[in-house]
Amino acid sequence: MDLLAHLDAYVATADEASFSRAADRLGIAQPLLSRRIKTLEDHFGGLLFDRSRRQITTTELGVLLLPYARDVLDRAQRLRQVAETAGRGRVRAVGVPAHCAPAALARAIRAGAEHGVTLGVRELPPPERLSGLSDGSLAYALVRVPPEQGALRAPLGVVAPPDAAHLPLGGSRRALHLEELRPRRARGGRPADALPVLTLPEDQVPYHEDRLERAAARAGLPPGRFRPAGPAAAALAETLAGRALLLCAEPLARQNGADWLPLADRSLHRGYEVRAAADRCGTAAVPGWLTGLLASAVGATGAGAAGDGAGGPRSGAADDVPVRLAARG
Repeated sequence: MDLLAHLDAYVATADEASFSRAADRLGIAQPLLSRRIKTLEDHFGGLLFDRSRRQITTTELGVLLLPYARDVLDRAQRLRQVAETAGRGRVRAVGVPAHCAPAALARAIRAGAEHGVTLGVRELPPPERLSGLSDGSLAYALVRVPPEQGALRAPLGVVAPPDAAHLPLGGSRRALHLEELRPRRARGGRPADALPVLTLPEDQVPYHEDRLERAAARAGLPPGRFRPAGPAAAALAETLAGRALLLCAEPLARQNGADWLPLADRSLHRGYEVRAAADRCGTAAVPGWLTGLLASAVGATGAGAAGDGAGGPRSGAADDVPVRLAARG
C-alpha cells in the first residue's frame, strides 16, 4: 500500500465531505479514491466515513486519526522540499588541469549557475582526474587522451628565457620544430651547453612521454634533454631565470607574460575529452555548454580545428564551430 497516496485520499475526502470532489481535487478517478479509502479502513480496522447519509460524514475514528494523517503528509512534503533544495545546492566537482585560465573557469562557474548547477573546480593531475570519475568524487573532468583520439586539442609549445636569441620567439607565431632545439656551436667550434626542456605533471603521462622521447631521438636531440618538473610556478621560474626551457600550453605562458611557440608536431599536442562520472544506469551525459568553456580554460579547440601546422586555427568544414565559439566566451 502506498501510504501517502491513501492518506491523501483520506484527508481530501474529509476536507471536501464528498468522494467526487475529493477525487477532482487529487486528479484521480472516483472509483480509485473509493478503493483507497476502503483499503485504509481495512488497514486501520474501522470505518473512516459514514456513507449511510446523502452527504458523507467523518466517523469518530476518522476524526481521531485525521490530525495524525495531516502531520504525516506535512512531514512528507517538507522531506521532499529539503531533498529538492539539497539536490539543487549540491556542488558538482569538476576536475581540471593545473593553471587553467581563471577567466574561462569563472565563465564555466557562472554558466553552471545559470543552468541551476553549482560547479566546484578542482585542479588535479591526469591520473587523479580519471580516478575521481571512477570513485564519484568528480562529476565531470577534462581527461587527457592522445590528440588524435580526443574531441579537443590544446597545442603544446615552448617557453624560453627572454635572452634565448637562437629561438624564434618574441612575437613570431610560426610553429617550432624540435630540430631547432639542437645545441648550437659556441665559439671555438665546441658544442654549447643545451638548456634542459622541463615537462609539467600534466604531460607526465606514459603515452606522451613515449612519443616525446621518440620525437626527440628523430630530431637528433641528446638523451635526457626533456626532464620532468614539479609545480608549474617553479618550472616557469627556472625558465625565466635562464636555466631551462619549458614545455607547456599557451594559457600558462600568457598568464605570466612569457613568449610561447607551439610545437609543429601535432602528435605531441594535448588531447582532451570532457567526461562525466557514470550514474546509476552506467552512463552520464556532459552538458553541451560545459565542453566549450572547459576547452577555453586549457587553450583547446575542437580536434577538427587544431591548426594548419603553424599553431594557428584553420577554417573549414572540419571545424567544431560551437566548441570554438564557446571557448572564446
